[in-house]
Amino acid sequence: MSYGYEYPVARAASSERALFIRRTYAHLAGAILAFMGIEALLLNVVGAEQVFGLLGTSRFSWLIVLLAFMAAGWVARAWAHSDSAPAIQYLGLGLYVVAEAVIFLPLLYLATRLTDPQVIPTAAIMTLAVFGGLTLAVFVTRKDYTFLGPILSVGVMVALGVLFAACLFGFSLGMLFSFAMVALASGYILYDTSNVMLHYRTDQHVGAALELFASVALLFWYILRIVMATSSRD
Repeated sequence: MSYGYEYPVARAASSERALFIRRTYAHLAGAILAFMGIEALLLNVVGAEQVFGLLGTSRFSWLIVLLAFMAAGWVARAWAHSDSAPAIQYLGLGLYVVAEAVIFLPLLYLATRLTDPQVIPTAAIMTLAVFGGLTLAVFVTRKDYTFLGPILSVGVMVALGVLFAACLFGFSLGMLFSFAMVALASGYILYDTSNVMLHYRTDQHVGAALELFASVALLFWYILRIVMATSSRD
């Protein structure tokens, strides 16, 4: 998908660049808060039967959920990065937040009901620390990490292949896979932050926030899985 970098933020006036960065991270914060609110509502309203009904009884159920999430994500990105009315861009960001909240529901239900209640705050703090450290590294060094794009794309394809195989053949994804996905999400944070610093247009703050939110959500998912796995062993 082309994000339209003909007039990138790196060439904009310093005031425009600063405003774009503030808008992007304000929208990212808003997306995170909206995700938390939707998730809290779902966890208090939806019961165990509905949560695990999302996965169904077949091993192919999670594959269907994953495909639906990917389709929603594709539509959301197309809207958020479009040059249409701002309402369409916000609709794309909102759709992506809702899709993430739905796909996170079974994992967060397990984390809140069946494991140590501290696992979610612990994972959230760890996610914030990793995201903050990586973001600071890009802002301080001003290095362009967009060269990671092709590498990350290959990583996504490999990860999807493993996920689809796990759904089809019913094997479990171990800790090694979770750590690999944390590394992949960290790479995407470097890549997305570089785009925010250098390559987006100054009117693409909604799309930029969506990409950052997607990377943070991916990071949080696998850090939470790791914390849950280590907590269950104690």
